[in-house]
This record gives sequence, structure tokens and C-alpha cells, in this order.
Amino acid sequence: MNSRQRIIRALNHKSVDRVPVDLGGTRQSGISVFAYQQLLKSLGLDIMPCVFDVYQMLATIDDAVSERFGSDTILLNRPATAFGLSNARYKPFDLRGMKVMVPEAFDPIDDGHGGWQLRRDGKVIAVMPANSVYFDRLESYPGALHPDLDTWQVPQIAPTDWQMYATQSRRLYEETDKAIIVAMGPPYELFNGIGQGDFESWMITFATEDEYVDRLYTLLVDRWIENLQMLHDAVGDRVQVLQIADDLGTQFAPFLSTPMFREKLLAHYKRGLDWVHANTDWFVLMHTDGAIVPLLDSLIEMGVDAINPVQTTASGMQPEILKERFGDRLVFWGGSCDCQGTLTNGSPTDVTSEVQTNLDTFKPLDGGFVFTSVHNIQANVPAANIIALYDAAMHYSPKEPLCQ
Repeated sequence: MNSRQRIIRALNHKSVDRVPVDLGGTRQSGISVFAYQQLLKSLGLDIMPCVFDVYQMLATIDDAVSERFGSDTILLNRPATAFGLSNARYKPFDLRGMKVMVPEAFDPIDDGHGGWQLRRDGKVIAVMPANSVYFDRLESYPGALHPDLDTWQVPQIAPTDWQMYATQSRRLYEETDKAIIVAMGPPYELFNGIGQGDFESWMITFATEDEYVDRLYTLLVDRWIENLQMLHDAVGDRVQVLQIADDLGTQFAPFLSTPMFREKLLAHYKRGLDWVHANTDWFVLMHTDGAIVPLLDSLIEMGVDAINPVQTTASGMQPEILKERFGDRLVFWGGSCDCQGTLTNGSPTDVTSEVQTNLDTFKPLDGGFVFTSVHNIQANVPAANIIALYDAAMHYSPKEPLCQ
């Protein structure tokens, strides 16, 4: 079976010929350009890295790397991934001594202390301190700004963007056999992302102003459904997976109680995902970090088909618990290896062993699982561990026979 078929079968909980793999199919399953440069050297590939997301400093996954690690996915990228910087054209750039390609409009300003600033209309919107490997976003989103909903307008996607989605999706569908993933949630993540700039103030609003929050969510989901309709008009069924994202968990528990999630959030997200399932063949992949077991039944009811990154070291997120309680209703997209411990600080042997153990629990060859790193591979992860991570998936053999 080809890559597209493999991912579709996994999402349908059907058996597959090998472990389905995602490397760079989303902005949460990629790799820092700093780690990617070392990986290219280890693989003997003479390639100049391309940074498509300067916010997270994520590298574009080159075809040679994708094929080396058996990736079955590919990202249908946004026309402007971060800070409104177009991805249409790139230029060479010296990224602290490393030669890379960056979006043409990327033009950071020296902050005088060895770091960089990004400005828009004279205002600093992001900073990258000296020795940092990311930009910190300083822009405020609607939850923090508390706009007047009688006059505030939800941002619109430029009409020219839809043509880009159409052209790129057609190229990816015809020139590759990979499952195509596109990210398009509400204009702002309804819970966490909407409070960017002053999350504490947004939490007060969220907890105390029920009518205001409901009106704001209604406006955002109205626009989301308009965008989904135009996206489907542009890409049709060339896309297999729609990704949404909203961080709902800390390392130890959800940010909010299950009753509060169900009362304030579920119906709004469900309205958008009901449209997806009624009008498209897309599967819905939701990215949400942390300890989210108390919310998983609600996310399934909401219309989520697969969950990422499956942070197995967060409280209650042990693979055996997830597989037993939710494995027949939810696809696990991630759950490969502890990104904060083993992958960064362990040996390649440690990585291989942990991957084998997790895969034995998730039983990926039966379907219902897609292998990827637990969130993006960070700048300090050794190349040998990255190679061990994906090789363990590519060469995985179950200890027990497949389910019949």
C-alpha cells in the first residue's frame, strides 16, 4: 500500500503493512532547524536547510529525509505561516553562523544585546533573545484585548490564498502519494490561543463573562465554517486530514474542568466539526498537549478522530490506559518517546527500547496509530537519537500476533 492508503487505513482503525509515520506533516510534528542541520550532516546530505516557520524555527523536511525515515505525510502549508510572512519566496540568511533559507520578508532587527526583534508598523511583535532558538510572540489576541463585539470584525483570509491552496494541494496530490494535512481551525484557538498576550486576563473573562464568551465564540466559529467551505471548494478531497489545535492541558491536569469544557467550549467546536464530517471526507486531527484524559470522551463527542501529540509522560497519559479506554474510538498520533527526557538525554538504545515498548502497547499494525515525535523535535536533540527514533518505527516488529 502507498503512504496515503496507509494513513487512511490507520485513521479507519484498519490493519496496515507497517507503522504509519509522520515527519513534518504538521507544525507540531516537525523539527527545529538547529537539530535538522545536525541530522543532515549525520545522514551525509549536503542540503541548505529551509526555515518555513520562523516562530518555532521549523525546518522544511526535504524529500531525501522524508524518504529515509518513511514519512507518509506532507503538510499543505499556509501562505503565511508565522507573523504574516509569506512563504512564496525565500532568501539565504545567516542564522547565527548557520546558512539557511528563510521567507523573503523575514528581516529581524538587532536588539543591541545579541538578540532580534520583529516589528510591524513600528511595533515590536516578537523577540528572539540572545542564545534563544525561538521567537517569543508579543501580539495580543482577542481574548486578551476584549474587543467590543458589536464593532469588532473577525479576520478574513485573503481571496488570493484560496488559489494557493488549490494549486499546492493539486501539486502535492499528483506528485506524491503522501497523505496531505492542512491546518485550519477557528481564526483563533478558542481556549488557549485566543488569550495570547494576556492569558490571565482572558481566563478571568472566560470564567466570569458567559454571554460575552459565547458571543465571541459564535463569531469565530461562523467565520471558521465560512473558511472551511472555501477551503473545501479549493482543495476538495485531495486533502485527507484537517488539523486543529488548542492546548488544553498542563503536565498534570487539564487547564479547565470537564464540566467547564462541556459547558463553554464543546458545542462551539462541535458546530465546526459537524460541518466537516457532514460535507467532506476529511479526518480531524487535534493537537493538544498535556494531561487531557478527563477531556478525551468530550473531544471524541466533539468530532475529533485523532489526537496529537499523545504526551505519554503527562499525568494519566500512560499508553496502556489510553489504548484500553479509548483505542476503539480514537487514533493516537504521536506517543513515540518521551521528548523531555529519553529523546533528548537518553542514548539511541534507550530511544529504541522506549519506542518498542510504546508500539507494543499501541499495536500500530492493527490500525488506530500514527507514529511521530511527541511535539516538534527540539534544537538540542542529538541526531543519533532522531535516527534511532524513526528507525525503530520503520523496523518495528510486534512481539504478539496481530488481532484477527
